[in-house]
Amino acid sequence: MTESQTAFELLLDIDRRCRLLAADLPSQEPRLQRWSGIGFRLGQHWYVAPMGEVAEVLHEPRCTLMPGVKAWVKGVANLRGRLLPVMDLGGFLGLELSKARKQRRVLVVEFNDLFVGLLVDEVVGMQHFAQDAWRANATPDVSFIQGRFDGDPSWQVFSPFALAQAPGFMDVAA
Repeated sequence: MTESQTAFELLLDIDRRCRLLAADLPSQEPRLQRWSGIGFRLGQHWYVAPMGEVAEVLHEPRCTLMPGVKAWVKGVANLRGRLLPVMDLGGFLGLELSKARKQRRVLVVEFNDLFVGLLVDEVVGMQHFAQDAWRANATPDVSFIQGRFDGDPSWQVFSPFALAQAPGFMDVAA
C-alpha cells in the first residue's frame, strides 16, 4: 500500500486485479427441450406413450377369461385387490400378438373412471426425444396415434388416454 492510497482505494485495486485474473464461469449450453415416454413394441411397430399416461408396467398377469367378450379382451386379473381388465392392444389394433410370452408386458392405464391393462409384446423402457424431432400425425382418423418421432426405428406416439376415449375400445361385448 502506497502512502497516497487509502484503505478503500487499496480494496478497489485488489478487486480490479482479482477480476482480471479470475477465470470465466463455464458457459451453459442451452438445454434442448426433451420429450420422454415409455417405449413399447407391437409386432414390428414401435410406440411410445407419454410418461403421465402409464401408471405402471407389469409382467403379463394370470387372467380369468370372461365369456361373451371380443377376442382381444384377455380377461381380468387381480392387481393388489383391484380387478384389472386386460386388453390385447395388438388384437384391438388388428395386429398379432408375438409368441414370446416372456417379453410381454401390461401397461396399466388409469384415466377418469377407467382402470385397464394394455397387453403389449415388449416394453423397452424410457425413451427420450428432442422436441424438434416431433412430427404430427399424418392420419388424424386414428386419434390415439398423435404423431411420431423420426429415427431408426420411427416411434409412433401412442396416447392411452385417447385410446380410452376412442369409439369401440369400451365396446367389448362380442
